[in-house]
Amino acid sequence: MASDETTAQGRHGAGLKDKGPHSTGSKDTIPGAGAEDAAETAEAFEVDPVVLELGRRFAEAGFELSLVGGPVRDLFLGRTSPDLDFTTDASPDQTIAVIRGWADAHWDIGREFGTIGLRKGRHQIEVTTYRAEAYDPESRKPAVAFGTDLVADLQRRDFSMNAMALRLPSLELVDPFGGLDDLHAGVLRTPGTPELSFSDDPLRMMRAARFASQLGVDVAPGVRDAMTEMAQRIEIISAERVRDELVKLVNGAAPRAGIDLLVDTGLAAIVLPEIPALQLEADEHHRHKDVYHHSLTVLEQAAELETGPDGPVPGPDFVLRFAALMHDVGKPATRRFEPGGAVSFRHHDVVGSKLVKKRMKALRFDNDTIKAVARLVELHMRFYGYGESGWTDSAVRRYVTDAGPLLERLHRLTRSDVTTRNQRKADRLSFAYDDLERRIAELAEQEELAAIRPDLDGQQIMEALGIRPGPLVGRAYAFLLNERMENGPASEDEARARLLDWWTQQPEAAAAPGAAADEEEH
Repeated sequence: MASDETTAQGRHGAGLKDKGPHSTGSKDTIPGAGAEDAAETAEAFEVDPVVLELGRRFAEAGFELSLVGGPVRDLFLGRTSPDLDFTTDASPDQTIAVIRGWADAHWDIGREFGTIGLRKGRHQIEVTTYRAEAYDPESRKPAVAFGTDLVADLQRRDFSMNAMALRLPSLELVDPFGGLDDLHAGVLRTPGTPELSFSDDPLRMMRAARFASQLGVDVAPGVRDAMTEMAQRIEIISAERVRDELVKLVNGAAPRAGIDLLVDTGLAAIVLPEIPALQLEADEHHRHKDVYHHSLTVLEQAAELETGPDGPVPGPDFVLRFAALMHDVGKPATRRFEPGGAVSFRHHDVVGSKLVKKRMKALRFDNDTIKAVARLVELHMRFYGYGESGWTDSAVRRYVTDAGPLLERLHRLTRSDVTTRNQRKADRLSFAYDDLERRIAELAEQEELAAIRPDLDGQQIMEALGIRPGPLVGRAYAFLLNERMENGPASEDEARARLLDWWTQQPEAAAAPGAAADEEEH
């Protein structure tokens, strides 16, 4: 073993279960103030038996095996790691030979990169051969060379807190780059120089922002400087990989910290340019809000309104959070200085919705997620005005129908959009929205608002008008839906009478003059 390795004996958690009172993500209470305390820290945790079983199998076959990366970091944070990552000096073929007959299933889709995946019981496991990688500066994919040394493998990992390993089955902690000290201090550093690390894989700059959000850590000055100088390198990374890191960042415990880091280093100007664009220059009288900081506050407040797993919006909810972050991105394009110095942003909700769709498509989001976020952005201003003039029942029905399955998210987005320091104004808006939700609940109980449909279906419309399937049926359906919105539910006879009255005013009625009359006789 290399002389600079930090070692410790004990039962560590992987899989990972915390036996003691240390289950906290706070960097001020991470067990083990430094490497010298690792042995004492280890006693607070226990290893899942599958980890030890796999370690013994590799040892009996004459190979090294270590638990590595996030699972090791997470044991010191008291977090459960969903996947188990291992590294070994065995080749992919040798790894398959070791696990054959023990794993419930295995796959070699990552064989080119030295990774063999397997499933054992409830565990998803990846075993990767030690790596010594070199990246082509112009390529998105690494050129892989297998290594023979654990410390060399750890040195090529993204950050020191992820460059710790637990040798198996001896449970010896290997921490050559001070990852435990960095974890305790809450500082993100790279094992080698950040310039070399980010040159090898520019996506690591996005990961730095993601860890700032997920773990609440600060980024070392040298790492921040390298991110700023090398931000343009992110352009060689595929949109899908950037998207995945962005989702993890937004869903983190402190997304504001991650977004701030992206903006401050210039990365956001490349991957999410609509956000730094919100840093509008204030007019000379400072008569409008700082849109950028307002948006981050809305994001934080929306996250606070998420529910538990059994609630209507279980957190973390990316759709709600991203809509909160992006809800005002239409403001830069719609800002107007009015006479007297006032500032307006007319139709920024509609413009913003279009910008959101364009950006999310560029980041390769799926269509359902794009539609949901864009729809929330489009609807986020719909509530305003309710408190002053009130809404008819028809307007309430339209609000619910337009939101559809996004209604609970819209409730939370609208409430979180109130960031005024004027408490009277904030209370007035809150009371108004309370009243709107009360009316929605009352109408929903009476009319099944979540499933509003016309009082006649397509078949009934065709029978009433004596017409065949075609665009005219759609027009009649839209008329009856509007009637339902405006006047509430009607009986079948009432709906048919309204439809026939509408039909007499349509030019198509002249082509079939007897149809409506025949229906009236029936």
